[in-house]
Amino acid sequence: MEYWLPVIYMAVMGLALFIYVILDGYDLGVGMLLPFAEDADKDIMVASIGPFWDANETWIVLGIGVLLIAFPTAHGIILSHLYLPVTIMIMGLILRGVAFDLRVKAGDHRKRLWNRAFFIGSLVASTAQGWMLGAWVTGLQGGLIGLLFGVLIAIALPALYLLLGCGWLVMKTEGPLQSLAVRWARVAIWPMGLGLLLISISTPLVSTVIADKWFSLPNAVLLSPIPIASALCFFWILHVVHGDKLLESRHGWTMFAATVGICVAATLGLAYSVFPEVVIGQLTIWEAASSVDSLLFTLVGVVITLPVILFYTVYVYRVFHGKATGLSYE
Repeated sequence: MEYWLPVIYMAVMGLALFIYVILDGYDLGVGMLLPFAEDADKDIMVASIGPFWDANETWIVLGIGVLLIAFPTAHGIILSHLYLPVTIMIMGLILRGVAFDLRVKAGDHRKRLWNRAFFIGSLVASTAQGWMLGAWVTGLQGGLIGLLFGVLIAIALPALYLLLGCGWLVMKTEGPLQSLAVRWARVAIWPMGLGLLLISISTPLVSTVIADKWFSLPNAVLLSPIPIASALCFFWILHVVHGDKLLESRHGWTMFAATVGICVAATLGLAYSVFPEVVIGQLTIWEAASSVDSLLFTLVGVVITLPVILFYTVYVYRVFHGKATGLSYE
C-alpha cells in the first residue's frame, strides 16, 4: 500500500492535467484566434466554447489539489519556484473570465475592448503554462539552459492550443468560419510541429536521466511507437487540412482527434521520462508523499470526486453537441 498509494495519486494528477490540456487547450486556442475573425464570426467562436470553458478549468484545479494533498512537500517546492508564472497564468484566466461576460453585457461600443482582453488573457495563460512546464521538466534549476527550454515550450504549447482550437471550430462551426479554421490550421501546424520536434531533441540534452531512459537498449526499441504515433498524427493533420474532405461532417472530427493523439503520445513520453520523480532530480513520489493514513483518508474523496467530474464533463458535452450558433444572453 505504501508503494501504490503515491502511484495512484500521481496517475490521478497526470490524468487531470492531461484532460485539462485537451479541454481548456482548445478554448484557449479559440481565444487566441479571435483577433483574426470578423465580428460576426467572433460571436460564434465564443458561443462554441460558451457552455464548456469554465468547466474545463475544473481539471487544473483537481490536478493542483491532488498535488497539494498527496505531495505537499513537492507542492511547496514547485509553486515556490513557479510563483511568477503561476500568478501570471491566474491573472490571464481571470481576464478571460471577465472578458467573456463583459464583451456582450458592456454593449457593442465596448465589445472590441473585451475581445482584445479575451485574446490577451488566452495568450498570457497559454504562454505561462508553457513556461511552467519547461521549468518543471528542467528540474526547477533555472540558468540559461532552463530559460531557453522554458521559452521553447512557452512557444510550442500555445501553438498546440491553436491547433486544438482550429480542430474544435471545424467540428462546431460551418460555412465561411469553418473554412477559415482550416486555413488557420494550415499555419498553426508548422510552429506546433517544429516546437514538438525541438522539444523532443532538446529534452534529453537538458536531462541525462531522461536521455538514459530513452536511448538505452531495449528501451529505444520498446518506446519507438510513441514518436512514430506522434509523427503519423502530424502527417495525418497535414493531409486533411490540405485535402477536400475535412469540411464534410463525417470527417470534421479527424483533425481534432489527431491533435489529441499527439497530446496522448507526448503525455505518455513525458510520464515515462519523469516517473517516479515529482520534482525532477530532487524528490520521488514516495519521498514527497503524505502519510499513508492521510492518503487513505483523502482517497475516499478522490474516488467520489473524479467519477463525478468525468460524468459531468461527458454529460455537458453530450447536451451541447452539434454546431454552435450566435452567442446570446437573452
